[in-house]
Amino acid sequence: MAYGVGSEIDDERLEGVSVKDLMSTTIFPIAPSMRERSAMHYTGTIWRPPYEADSLIIEATAGCTHHRCKFCTLYEDLPFKFRPSPLEDIEADLLEAQTWYHDPLRKAEEHLFELPGARASRIFLAGANPFGLKALHLRKIASLVRTYFPQCKSIGCFSRVTDVAAKTDEELAELAAAGFDGLTIGIETGDEEALAFMDKGYGAEEIVEQCARLDAVGISYAFFYLVGISGAGRGLVGARATADVCNRTSPWLIGANMLTIYRSSALYREIEAGRWREAAEVEKYEEVKELVAQLDIPVEFAMLGASNPVMLHGRLPEQREGLLAALGAVISDIGEERLRRYRVNLRHL
Repeated sequence: MAYGVGSEIDDERLEGVSVKDLMSTTIFPIAPSMRERSAMHYTGTIWRPPYEADSLIIEATAGCTHHRCKFCTLYEDLPFKFRPSPLEDIEADLLEAQTWYHDPLRKAEEHLFELPGARASRIFLAGANPFGLKALHLRKIASLVRTYFPQCKSIGCFSRVTDVAAKTDEELAELAAAGFDGLTIGIETGDEEALAFMDKGYGAEEIVEQCARLDAVGISYAFFYLVGISGAGRGLVGARATADVCNRTSPWLIGANMLTIYRSSALYREIEAGRWREAAEVEKYEEVKELVAQLDIPVEFAMLGASNPVMLHGRLPEQREGLLAALGAVISDIGEERLRRYRVNLRHL
């Protein structure tokens, strides 16, 4: 399996583990998106998890209700903190998307070029945390989805831990019945010290408690884990604390992303003031290795975002050895200098 820049790993433990090196990969522009060809109501940069690539993206909110995480710069291009999308905008976007999915020209292109047929079996609501909307509002969105896409099987979105906490058990059950499933929750870490310093707005035990409530009503979820959030010298501490949290929950996927610090962030100012130090790139990979080693739940483990110079994807526990071998090879074959070069040249996530 090709791996790294000018290197290969010949290791049978890698069988079935997906490895992709972004440092030697050219990313080509794709065809114009629906956003570029339409009047869909999209605001600023639209973020989605890698695994939602096939979902229909409908904006439900713009910005973040919390907007205080020290490392985050994702929504700094917006002139406001948070704004829910009017229901009439959501309905207009669903109608336009419905028209596109039934467009005869698009269907002819599919047939002519033997392309897979477009399906809207899942809708992903865009925004930092649409699950923070009131339950009644979310049910109204679900009703619109059923009206225009009756074949839609599920509705997903980003959620904060506090968004789940703000809803009653009855409301969560109603949202599950309305089709909400497959939330993506940016827990970031199980390290209490890091959660408090970064101003995440919740603690590790709250993650466990609120995910148990989602489990009780049948809403599945994935986690985003932010590698390096514990700071220099504390990566293994953060990994073990996070494994403890994850091992008491039931995520279907844990997606690891590398902390990338931009000058406009509050965290950069903390570094300038001498109150926080960034971990080296190799330490970040040692942290990921420890997390993979400590997880004892069945789960997909992935490093698929642009913050990861090497993308990995495997299943735990079945492919643990392959993942550990790949992570070890990143450390030994690529090393600090080249990993750091990727980080400082990453202009935008």
